[in-house]
Amino acid sequence: MEQGLRDCCRSVRIGKILIQRDEETSKPRLFYDKLPEDIANRWVLLLDPMLATGGSALMAVEVLKSRGVPEERILFLNLIASPEGATNFATKYPKMRIVTAFVDQGLDEKNYIVPGLGDFGDRYFL
Repeated sequence: MEQGLRDCCRSVRIGKILIQRDEETSKPRLFYDKLPEDIANRWVLLLDPMLATGGSALMAVEVLKSRGVPEERILFLNLIASPEGATNFATKYPKMRIVTAFVDQGLDEKNYIVPGLGDFGDRYFL
């Protein structure tokens, strides 16, 4: 999603937040973040291809808020969402806007989106 944004908006400042979900617990874990110093004064496009449980996205918002970004200035963009993830996200952050291309059926017993795409990272980097 980042390359598409760069192609569209060449002067955009890019920050990085790396959060991965533990496959056994489905809980997010923050590994890395590097954001522009003036991020609190900017509008933020939070990009994540998949919104399953919402845990990683919620943690990413907490990282942004800890840097002073008001939730009203964050726009969350994703490709595929589950109804559960969208509900979790909207319940926690009712003022934040979510833009998704498609809402799938739901989550399976491992909290993967059904039918989904499989693991997005595995498919994208093959």
